[in-house]
Amino acid sequence: MLKWILIVLAVIIVIGALTAIVGWSLPVAHVASRQRTFAAPPEVVWRHMTDVDAFPSWRADVKRIERLPDRDGRAVWAEHGSNGRITLAVEKSEPPRLLVLRIADPDLPFGGTWTYEVAPASGGSTLTITERGEIYNPIFRAMARFVFGYEATMAAYLDALEKRVR
Repeated sequence: MLKWILIVLAVIIVIGALTAIVGWSLPVAHVASRQRTFAAPPEVVWRHMTDVDAFPSWRADVKRIERLPDRDGRAVWAEHGSNGRITLAVEKSEPPRLLVLRIADPDLPFGGTWTYEVAPASGGSTLTITERGEIYNPIFRAMARFVFGYEATMAAYLDALEKRVR
């Protein structure tokens, strides 16, 4: 019995080590983008994207919003949810077409920006989200690249927003 426990433990250690080695070989930075067309005008899409206090009512990954003091006159908040606490700060806002958010917590194992571009489209609007991310932990980097994918969070956000603007 002890022999099998040691074998299983050794396999787990080898898998962890290989995951870390693969993660170290991947670049820290990545760029990913997703796009969706909505049957709502840009102003409606914008209103839902920027009504931070309402996020818990339509985003399954956000349980609670904590408003923080503005930085340079721009909004800052913490989203509490399935991914823990993530502090976000508005870096640029040009209603109703451009919003850039930055992960504003240097203690997280990841960081970067999300750029939201809203454009008029036939019968509604198109939202393009571009993530310029950085994953500092090599194990998280390998998992994001090969297991979760860089676009999973954007896809979930777009699905939730689509239900919200209907």
